[in-house]
Amino acid sequence: MPTKPDNYLVWSILVTLFCCLPFGVVAIVKSCAVDSAFNAGNSELAQMESAAAKKWCWISLITGFIGTALSAVFGFLLAAIGAGQ
Repeated sequence: MPTKPDNYLVWSILVTLFCCLPFGVVAIVKSCAVDSAFNAGNSELAQMESAAAKKWCWISLITGFIGTALSAVFGFLLAAIGAGQ
């Protein structure tokens, strides 16, 4: 009997709330697909969905960090421009 792969649901929810909403929603959908595929008896598909959920969690996390960093840089630039006037 194969073991159920990790569905990364908690991580998917966290990256949806704190990092990048659109990619996090995709991660949640993939996370739910892991359980559906495993309960249907398709462990190979469950493994593939688990890998996809993990990938989308990472994409959401990285996108969130990049977006936050760019926002901070632009905020500092605007503050510097405003202070110089």
